[in-house]
Amino acid sequence: MKVELFALCDAATESGGKLNVLGIFDVMAGPDLPFFHPACAVAIRLRFKRIESGTHRVKLDIVDLDGRHTVPSFETTVTVQSGDEVDSSVANLLLNFQQLRFDRYGRYSIDLAVDGRQEGSLPVYLRPVTSPSEKPAH
Repeated sequence: MKVELFALCDAATESGGKLNVLGIFDVMAGPDLPFFHPACAVAIRLRFKRIESGTHRVKLDIVDLDGRHTVPSFETTVTVQSGDEVDSSVANLLLNFQQLRFDRYGRYSIDLAVDGRQEGSLPVYLRPVTSPSEKPAH
């Protein structure tokens, strides 16, 4: 299994197996705490070899530096089948968030596990707005 894409973005959709991703980012700025990010998505594209056909468990966690969850863990399964004419297949996963809450400034982590193994981690930073003219990110 290979992670082909794992990103925090403004929006993501899937249409006919195509993954559409808009505005990948890792830094946000908030004027006050708690900070609520209005809308964002996590886009994931996993490629499985033919020998890996079957059902796989996927888990996503968003945690602060102390390991506290920002939102409950997301867990699902994906079933992939590769036909004889191809040697691999993909699974696209999209997680949309509305009003994602952050209680303090600093570093957060979005962690991806497949079948109990950590396969990726994205750093996400929330920083305070430093001047009145600075606009909050996203």
